[in-house]
Amino acid sequence: MAMEQPLTTNTPVRQATHNPRKRTRWNFKRNWPLHLMLLPSVLLTLLFAYVPMGGIIIAFQDFKPWLGFTGSKWVGWDNFRFMFEYPDSVQVIWNTVLIAAMKIVAGLVAPVVFAILLNEVRNSTFKRFSQTLVYLPHFLSWVVLGGILLDMLSPEGGLINQVLAAVGIEPIFFLGDGDWFRVTVVISDVWKEFGFGTIVFLAALAGINPALYEASEVDGATRLKQTLHITLPALVPMIIVVGTLSLGNILNAGFDQIFNLYNPLVYDKGDIIDTFVYRMGILNGKMSFATAVGLFKSFVAMFLVITAYRMAYKIANYRIF
Repeated sequence: MAMEQPLTTNTPVRQATHNPRKRTRWNFKRNWPLHLMLLPSVLLTLLFAYVPMGGIIIAFQDFKPWLGFTGSKWVGWDNFRFMFEYPDSVQVIWNTVLIAAMKIVAGLVAPVVFAILLNEVRNSTFKRFSQTLVYLPHFLSWVVLGGILLDMLSPEGGLINQVLAAVGIEPIFFLGDGDWFRVTVVISDVWKEFGFGTIVFLAALAGINPALYEASEVDGATRLKQTLHITLPALVPMIIVVGTLSLGNILNAGFDQIFNLYNPLVYDKGDIIDTFVYRMGILNGKMSFATAVGLFKSFVAMFLVITAYRMAYKIANYRIF
């Protein structure tokens, strides 16, 4: 008997898949509308993320705007040496790491606790309302929230200090005292973002097998024991992943928030790398020094991101690709 011939409609596809160039060309022809939709994003990324990287050369020059890149004097590593000799640099790096670490810890604990509490709610209407309510601040700009916090935390007539005065506590200058400033920054950041982080942990809770809770009820386990022995162990992998990936942001303490809340009174405790770079480069005109500080931060952040992803893969088998 003669062997059946393959369908002619599939022949071009099969031939294309054997040749990488033909396969790429065939995929492009098939998905060209998707590539066209992606083009604006690619162009914007190239324009605002990759083209400005040419300015890195400023870190190795005594840059003068009127002389440009080609006319400015080349100084090599002098800006980096000056960065470590500058008296405020070490304090700024310490402020950044401390504030970022506090944000990471608090920003991890708050959504986990809230997700567990929300998971215990049986009224679906109240559950959805609560989730939406805590999720909304994520969409507010720090420009808006900064103005609100400045009014609420004012030592003269602010709502918070009025409440404190009503119970006999002296007014607190939350945004003028360095120690209180750090606490205020962390608490306000957690309030703004923990609703967004809760979504991840609620999704993890939804994947727990209900049979585990039913079996534990038969064995006489209380809700607290179910939380300790079923819910929390089920969240551990996601907690590890989120916490590990957060290490990559240890040098990102939140420029938008700090910039809209800080003032010269709290520079010693609240000034971070990003605000320091802005002040030195834009306000003081030391562009080469500011670029060197920013480049140093970028290299450290890149190392931390790579390390964080490797740790996430080793510990929780998490990978992007």
